[in-house]
Amino acid sequence: MKPKNDLLVLVFAAIFATFILWLPYILGLNGGMLTVFKNYDGPNYIIVAKSWYDKISIAHNFSLPVPIEYYPAHLPGYPLFIAVLNLFLPGTWSMLVSTLIFNVLCVITFYLFLLKFRLSENPFWLSLVFLVIPARWVVVKAVGSPEPLFLFAVLSSFYLFKEKRMWLAGIFGALAQITKSPGILLFLSYLGYLGFLRLKKGITIQKLIRDSIPLFLIPVSLLGIFFFYKIRTGDFLAYFHSGDNFHLVFPPFQSFSQNRSWLGDFWREDMVWQYLLGALTVVMLIKQKYYDLASFAGTFFAATLFVAHRDLARYSLPLVPFSLIAFDKFIQKKEFKIALLIILPAIYLYAVNFIAGNIAPIADWAPYL
Repeated sequence: MKPKNDLLVLVFAAIFATFILWLPYILGLNGGMLTVFKNYDGPNYIIVAKSWYDKISIAHNFSLPVPIEYYPAHLPGYPLFIAVLNLFLPGTWSMLVSTLIFNVLCVITFYLFLLKFRLSENPFWLSLVFLVIPARWVVVKAVGSPEPLFLFAVLSSFYLFKEKRMWLAGIFGALAQITKSPGILLFLSYLGYLGFLRLKKGITIQKLIRDSIPLFLIPVSLLGIFFFYKIRTGDFLAYFHSGDNFHLVFPPFQSFSQNRSWLGDFWREDMVWQYLLGALTVVMLIKQKYYDLASFAGTFFAATLFVAHRDLARYSLPLVPFSLIAFDKFIQKKEFKIALLIILPAIYLYAVNFIAGNIAPIADWAPYL
């Protein structure tokens, strides 16, 4: 198919995949669409979009069982789009529609990224796979979550970085940064790759500085968030004072500790496999001489080693597009297509079950609308 036709099919597929996941709830099963609206951390982002961290507004209008200081853990990028759509839709639907919009934009950007830089034997097929793998990604694309916006911003920034359009790369990097805190890793990976070019290809210091300046929009946007928190909460470091929410710890592999919260029981072998996949992604990208992609994947993977949280799958989602690229040759094989067809029902059942269980205790929906 031509790229335009590919894109039309991908847009339809992205919307259809979300609708199919919503269908049991639309039909009234598992508590109906209220269950989808309740999924963490969607309601928290609606609260931010409605209050912009004002403690009095949160205390008077919302009743989730978390401290008021907790909400600065949710950065303002995603709530900004919820607030805009809330001018036309109820807050709950503005949340889901904003997720869906960035889900569509994310797969479009991924396809164009693959096509432009010839990173896949079949960009259309790899983009279809991106819609259904991993299962945790399937879930976050169907509920209130910042990940589709974050991955869209990361991929757009990388696309523009590879095109050497540094100011636009910096702007989309800043969008990633105000959406989720790991956005700063994008900045570090860019600097790491530019340093690699300096050592291996002898680019001049002047060019290195010239290329780096626009990328400083990313850490500047982070400072902007802290100043915004100072204005709204009185605490410049409100993000770090949001309670038991900062999960980067030293030494690495504390996800297997028995003495930390957010880790649940001791059944965590799946996390070992996630680490293995992340390490293989970095190794394979280096082997294929995708050094710029390996710079981000390596930086992000290294950070996940210090994450002490049971939901490592969600923390690792920004690695997914890079993992798909790393294993493109295998994913294109008939054997993989057969295996994917076999496990699609498992992915679907996992996603439906996860949404049904991962809900916030909300009794009064009026403030969220």
